Amino acid sequence: MNWILIFGILTFFCFLGFVIAFLHCKKLEKNIYDIRRQLENILDHSTEEKIMSFTESKEISKLIYQINRILEDRQKMKADYKRAEILSKKMLSNISHDIRTPLTVILGYLEILEKNSTEHNETIKKIHRKAIQLMNLIHEFFTLSKIEAGDTNLSLTKLSINEICRQNIIDFYHILTEQEFQVDINIPEQELYTYGNEEALRRILFNLITNAIRYGGGGKYLGVFLREDDNFLFIDIVDHGKGIDAKNTEHVFDRLYTLDDSRNRTMEGTGLGLTISKTLAKKMHGNIILQSIPNIKTTFTVKLPKFLSERNS
Repeated sequence: MNWILIFGILTFFCFLGFVIAFLHCKKLEKNIYDIRRQLENILDHSTEEKIMSFTESKEISKLIYQINRILEDRQKMKADYKRAEILSKKMLSNISHDIRTPLTVILGYLEILEKNSTEHNETIKKIHRKAIQLMNLIHEFFTLSKIEAGDTNLSLTKLSINEICRQNIIDFYHILTEQEFQVDINIPEQELYTYGNEEALRRILFNLITNAIRYGGGGKYLGVFLREDDNFLFIDIVDHGKGIDAKNTEHVFDRLYTLDDSRNRTMEGTGLGLTISKTLAKKMHGNIILQSIPNIKTTFTVKLPKFLSERNS
């Protein structure tokens, strides 16, 4: 009888120990789940929060402490990088401004020499053209640096896209006719509105159409299409030229990136037009998307938020 009682007591304590161990494991599992969830949220949303979890486990407490140290270092690195990036952009903006002044003087003297010189006139003309090209590059650098450094204030207002699209196409009428392009335009009669900046949108369209003529001119086709969905407006700039292969697609918006083998000498570029365009689109809470099937169809799509009447309420 005593053996049965002793066995029963031992069984009870074994079961109790199992229950306690099980509950302890569940508590540890809950702590780990909570830490994982907080860490996932911090990383996904780039917040500056720390891991907060109450636990009786000393090892988990030490783990939380070390994770928070890593998060602090990460946040400091991000802050330092952002500060350095802003300083770098402001420095580029200042340098571009400082270089433009003497270059303007040089261009002035070259124009005088070009008018008065007869012996070396062709050489002077070449120097003059290169100086103008350099000035354009510096001007684009200056513009991009100002935008990225936040020195350019883009006031956003209700903006009709239809007429801006039409006017941009008219601006290219001469060169499109001269080069015998087939032009396909689809702009709805109904006015479509975005919340944007007119000057910025005009610059984006100018850059994209210029790009289509320069790099896609071999296809002798330009399409401009304006469309919408429930929340966004889309402007498609299409060409049937050589296109862009997959390895280059991700780089076309990088600074100074050009497809030199397809450059049209009649419209030399700086390699900053697409970078500026995408930066301006993002400033207007939009984007520019590229899709290209080489030698068939290349489409740059400007995506902008649709102006909704409830913005006024």
